[in-house]
Amino acid sequence: MTFDEMDPTTPVSSQLAASHSGPLVLVNKFTVAPEDREALIAAWTDDATFFKQQPGFISAQLHRGLGDSNVFLNYAVWESLDRFRAAFRHPDFRDRLTRYPASTVASPHLFERLAVPGICLS
Repeated sequence: MTFDEMDPTTPVSSQLAASHSGPLVLVNKFTVAPEDREALIAAWTDDATFFKQQPGFISAQLHRGLGDSNVFLNYAVWESLDRFRAAFRHPDFRDRLTRYPASTVASPHLFERLAVPGICLS
């Protein structure tokens, strides 16, 4: 698997070092070769099963682009950056990254929810 920063000016490594309180959302875009779609789903399922057992995990959802798309989107919600950071740095998770197909390009990024009056709550 290779990584392509979603925002090169703020790589996920610097986000992990940031100070943040409150919930956060991990968005990870995956692109994979057509023949590796099922292998990506299997690797992601293994990751999600691991994360589901970690303190602070709230939920995750995998999406795939319509049609013959080779683009997948993972959306995961965590109680806090500290809890996500601990799970992300756990050796068992780091080992799981090697299970993704070689054609996988991942673009993870961390987000905080914003309140927009009349539309959404923080």
